[in-house]
Amino acid sequence: MLILISDAFDPSLQGTLAKYGDVTDDKGKLAEADIVLVRSKTKVTKDYIDSAPKLKMVIRGGVGLDNVDADHARKKGIIVYNTADASSIAVAELAFAMMIAMPNRLVEADTSMHAGQWLKKELKRTELCGKTLGVFGMGRIGTEIAKRARAFGMKLLGFDPYVKASEYAEMKTNMKDLLSRSDYISLNIPLTDETRGMINKDTLALCKKGAYIINTGRGACVVEKDVAEALKGGKLAGFATDVWYSDPPDKSPLMDAPNVLMAPHIGASTNENLLRIGVIIDRLIGEYMKK
Repeated sequence: MLILISDAFDPSLQGTLAKYGDVTDDKGKLAEADIVLVRSKTKVTKDYIDSAPKLKMVIRGGVGLDNVDADHARKKGIIVYNTADASSIAVAELAFAMMIAMPNRLVEADTSMHAGQWLKKELKRTELCGKTLGVFGMGRIGTEIAKRARAFGMKLLGFDPYVKASEYAEMKTNMKDLLSRSDYISLNIPLTDETRGMINKDTLALCKKGAYIINTGRGACVVEKDVAEALKGGKLAGFATDVWYSDPPDKSPLMDAPNVLMAPHIGASTNENLLRIGVIIDRLIGEYMKK
C-alpha cells in the first residue's frame, strides 16, 4: 500500500498514516500510489487518474470536489471522499471576520495609521447588529456562519434548494427574496452548473444598494467583472473574497476595484482544521483497510 500526500497537510499526517503502509510526498510516484490525498492545488483530472493505474481512493482534504473528476474516478472503481465535516468552523470564522472587518473599516484604519494618518472623523463605521444577513448555502458552513450572526443580533435569511428548514435562518424559496432584503450576503456554495456565475449583473441588480457580499464558496460562482462594476458604481458597499477563478488569480478585475477585501484562499488553513482533516483521513483509510 502506497499513500501519496500530494498537497500540504499537517506535518504529523505522514507519521499517523505509516501504520497502513508506505507514505510519500513524492508526486513522481503517482503511478505506484493506491491512495492519493489532495487539497485544492492538485487537479485530479481524467489524465491524472489514468496515469495512476493502481489508484483505489482519492481523499480531498476540504469540501469542494471541483478539482476532482469524481465521475471518471468512479467509472474506474476509485472511491472519492472529501472531509466536509472538518472545515466548517475554520471557513465560517474567516467569513465572519471579513464581515466584521468591512463595515468597521479595519483595513483602512490599520493602513492609515501605519502611514502616519489620523482618520478619526473620516472613517465612519456601521454595525452588524440589527442588519439582515442572507446566507446562500445552508449546509455546514452556512449554518456555522448563521450561528455567529445570531450572536451579533443579526436577522437571518437562508436560501438553499436542498435545505427545507433551518433552526437559525428563515428559509426563502427564491433568490430574489433573499437578495432584495439582505444587507450582507454570504456565499457558501459549491461550484456546479447551477451556481457558476450565479452572482452577475442581473442578480446584483436585485441587491439592496450598499449591500456587502462575502464569498468563501467558490470564485467562479460570481462574475468578477460584474461585481467590480457594482463596486465602482456604488451598488455594492463592499466585497470580500477568499476564493478565485484560479489560485493565484490571473488579472482579476477585483484587484483594481474599490472596497474589496481579499485573502489567498486561506479559509481552511487553520492548524485546528488541518488536524481535524487528518483525523478524518485516518478514519477513512482505516475503514477501507478493514473491508
